[in-house]
Amino acid sequence: MAFRGRLRLAAVALALTALGGVALAAEPEKAATDKPQIDRPLGVVELFTSQGCSSCPPADELFAELAGKDDIVALAYHVNYWDYLGWQDTLSTKENTERQYDYMRAFGSRSVYTPQAVINGRSHVNGASRKDVDGALARMDRTGEGMRVAIKVSRTSDRVMIDAGDAGNGPADAHVVIVYFDPPQMVKIGQGENSGRSLTYWNAVSDIQTAGMWHGKAQRYELPMTEIAKKGGCAVLLQSVGKDGMPGPILGAAFIHKP
Repeated sequence: MAFRGRLRLAAVALALTALGGVALAAEPEKAATDKPQIDRPLGVVELFTSQGCSSCPPADELFAELAGKDDIVALAYHVNYWDYLGWQDTLSTKENTERQYDYMRAFGSRSVYTPQAVINGRSHVNGASRKDVDGALARMDRTGEGMRVAIKVSRTSDRVMIDAGDAGNGPADAHVVIVYFDPPQMVKIGQGENSGRSLTYWNAVSDIQTAGMWHGKAQRYELPMTEIAKKGGCAVLLQSVGKDGMPGPILGAAFIHKP
């Protein structure tokens, strides 16, 4: 299923307010603050993994380290095509698997695999290789293929504000994608290739929604706090999409922290 068609519009009816280069109007109440917001992280790591794959635990361990870094937006997509080996991944979804297949088509690949780490939506490497993951992040940061657009997140008592910056002479269009994920959880695996192991999984993606479009200029998007509060965690990705609907480079990203 194509990326464009698969990511359903957020049912929360996000309110969009185009800034058009004009300064934002003052908020009715002062935005709350947490720890300092990083509006341009080093990059985005999307790990495609499975509880039923014996090659995945080393990648899951490396991913846990990445998830603990403030300058990396790390998201784990559990897929379901290894379930036939005897264990149904408790965190997998059909949508996660479809996202990996969409990346496969976007990259011109002939097959999918686990553990696969997609870096900034631009390339993929072995998710268990620290050298390959770190190398791809560093290389893209040097070559201007990192987070080119600043994403700032603030909040009041009842809403979250997502401010996407101006691209300058960069790309003109992208989707604002909201990715929800579960809190860390330990899973005892009863069957399959990892039978008998108890593994802890971080930032396992549970839902993906498209919140709107960004057209290269500074723009604000609002999300009800109630929608954030009922989820384990949340991140926003500013991701370009090809004419064929396939996912493209990620231009900006940020975590949306709960109160």
